[in-house]
This record gives sequence, C-alpha cells and structure tokens, in this order.
Amino acid sequence: MPVAVVTDSTAYLPEGVAQQRGIRVVALEVRLGERVGREGVDIDAAELSAALADRHLEVQTSRPTPAEFAACFRAALDGGADEVVSVHLSRELSGTWDAARLAADEVAPGRVHVVDSRSTAMGLGFAVLAAADAAEAGADGVDVVAAAESVAARCRLFFSVDTLDRLRRGGRIGAAAALFGTALAVKPLLHVAQGRIVPLEKVRTSARAAQRLVDLAARAAGDGPCDLAVHHLGAAARAEELAVRLRERLPQVTRLLVSEVGAVIGAHVGPGLLGVVVVPKA
Repeated sequence: MPVAVVTDSTAYLPEGVAQQRGIRVVALEVRLGERVGREGVDIDAAELSAALADRHLEVQTSRPTPAEFAACFRAALDGGADEVVSVHLSRELSGTWDAARLAADEVAPGRVHVVDSRSTAMGLGFAVLAAADAAEAGADGVDVVAAAESVAARCRLFFSVDTLDRLRRGGRIGAAAALFGTALAVKPLLHVAQGRIVPLEKVRTSARAAQRLVDLAARAAGDGPCDLAVHHLGAAARAEELAVRLRERLPQVTRLLVSEVGAVIGAHVGPGLLGVVVVPKA
C-alpha cells in the first residue's frame, strides 16, 4: 500500500478491524495505582472499571511518546509505504497529536502527515476507516488526508455521563462547566464541538438521557444515509437498547457499531457512559 494509515488506541475500532485493514495503532498509557500499561494491550475496560470502583486507587492516562510514534512511522516506511497518514484524537483533549507531529518532523516531514480528527472514539475511528478506504483505493497522502478530514468535519459525538467530576479533574472541562451537572438526579448531556467537550443540556433520568441521544443523533443525521456508533462503559444492555432505537428511528443507517470504550476515555468519563457518534454521508 503506497500510504500507510496510523492511529491511536482511542479510536476504538471494532475488534480485529485494524489488523484486517493494515492500520497501525499506537497505544496510550494508563496508570492504575502502581500498575502502568498500554490501553487495549495490557489494560482493558473491565480492569479500568474495577479500578474506578476503588476510590483510593489513582487512575491516570498519558499520551504515547514521540519516540513511540517515530518507531511506528519508520516501520511503516521501511515496510514499503511511500507515505504515512497518522490520524488522532483531538489535540484539545490530549497531547497525542502533538507527539505524533513531533515524530513526523523527525522522521520524514514531507512523507508523514498528521491529522487532528477533532474528536475521539469512533468519531476518530470513522475518520481512520475513511483514510484506510482511500489508501486501499490507491490515493496519495494528500487525498488520504482529505478523506479523513472530510469525515471528521461531518462527525458529531453526543454522550451522557453519570457525573462530570472525572472530566473536571482530568482537565477535559473547566470548573464552571462542571457545575452544569452538579444537581442531584441530573444526567449531563455533552457533545464534542471544535475538538472540545462542551455541556449541551441536562435531563433527570437515564431513560430520558437515552431518548435525547436518539433525538440528537436523528437531527444530526438528517434525512440521508449515515454511519453510527454507540459507545458505553459498563452499560452494555443500555447500549444495545439504544442501538435498537436508533435503527428504528434512522432506517437509512449504513453501518452501526456498538462497543465499550477503552481505559483511556473510560478513565475520564467513568462508568455509566452512553454515547452516539453520527457521520452523515457526504
């Protein structure tokens, strides 16, 4: 393949897809107390949920190092790729994009292109898959970048959480925004706008939150075909129910994926996450 596609572990591609499509994945790091491991390799969502239940255990995440990206880029070029397109979670949420950019400048500035998806989870994942589609079709690096950026620009990500506390403590939202969800029995709804997590509205129950996610997804999808993904953390039954309701509401869905987020995003949102990613077709 003339263009190799790289992403990070927060894309949460369906199991086996990265290997099948030849997409290289650089893992972010997770620290559970004294234990340190790579997301999706050493530490999974179940281990994270168990750690989050222990209020005395500190949970932290960190970006890959530029050296890790540099090794990945060199391996791709040495393996026969003419160019590399590396697509990552929003630079507003992580230093991952910056680490990849530093590595690209070191390895081959003209041959390694780094893309900010302005999103995460399958908001990133769908952009990565679009890049892989373009690369498989024989596109050059510039066109592969354009394919990823086109999907990223159309993507909308909506989600509900049980509490905003972890997002606040991790610096993903400000203290003022965190006040949005402090009332008892309130389920905050948020979305990703310009790469940042922004409060959207609040509802009183989990059932109402799920219904609003369906409504928001339907509005974002419009009347045409779209790709959808449903994410959760420790809420598999609710995620499957949400997927059924989305299919009923949006009969023109071309692809609907359901998955649990990994340890990095899970560490910042906490158990109870329920989210929808919507990408209207161009």
